[in-house]
Amino acid sequence: QVQLAESGGGSVQAGGSLTLSCVASGSTDSTYCMAWFRQAPGKSREGISAMCTGSSTRYYADSVKGRFTISRDNAKNTLYLQMYSLTPEDSGMYYCAADNNPSTVWVVSSSYRPPSEADFTNWGQGTQVTVSS
Repeated sequence: QVQLAESGGGSVQAGGSLTLSCVASGSTDSTYCMAWFRQAPGKSREGISAMCTGSSTRYYADSVKGRFTISRDNAKNTLYLQMYSLTPEDSGMYYCAADNNPSTVWVVSSSYRPPSEADFTNWGQGTQVTVSS
């Protein structure tokens, strides 16, 4: 089983930036596809960015497109999310997720639909991001 550990969250003012990291350990075979989800208080968890090894496709939710960049360093088993021009609406708990299920690979690589929680079985504990106006 893979363990995922997020870091890099914090409190910033609107317009600021943060970079989140997610380190995978254990059975990293399950990290073929990885994603970032965000959950604001009182709202459901939303997939905001995702990518799969070997695919050039990068999924971004409309709300973060042009401001966030997902990347990974396979040598370090680490997924990143660079976040710029942050707004208070970006506040929430950010979770890293991973899976190697073929259906997940297809969802992320095809961008047929936004990734959902059900597409990923491995989750980190989350890191809090708070953006003040």
